[in-house]
Amino acid sequence: QVQLVESGGGLVQAGGSLRLSCAASSGRTFSRYDMGWFRQAPGKERAFVATIRWSTGTTTYADSVKGRFTISRDNAKNTVYLQMNSLQPEDTAVYYCTAGPTGLGFSDWGQGTQVTVSS
Repeated sequence: QVQLVESGGGLVQAGGSLRLSCAASSGRTFSRYDMGWFRQAPGKERAFVATIRWSTGTTTYADSVKGRFTISRDNAKNTVYLQMNSLQPEDTAVYYCTAGPTGLGFSDWGQGTQVTVSS
C-alpha cells in the first residue's frame, strides 16, 4: 500500500494560483506506477483532473483544466505536484492524490486537501 499525503490547499481569489503537493511513501520505487489528482466538489462525484506516468512523465488532463493545470513529479522526493493557475470558482473542491500500478487503476488515495476559489 502507498501512503499519500497532500498539502498546499487553501483559499485563493479567482485568477490566482496554488500548487498542491503529494508526498508518496511505501518503501518501494514508483517506476511502475501512475499517479494522479482527482477532485470532488460539494454535491458532486469525484472527478478526474490529471495523471502522470512515473516512468515516462507522460501526462493526461481533464478538458476543464487543460492549459491551466500542470502535473509533475520529483523522483528524488517521491512527490507529485499539481500547479494550478488561472483558478476559477468552479475549481473549488477537495483535491485527492491517488496512485496505482500502471494499467491496474488507482488503488491508493490521500486524505484530500481543500481548495476554495472566491469570486
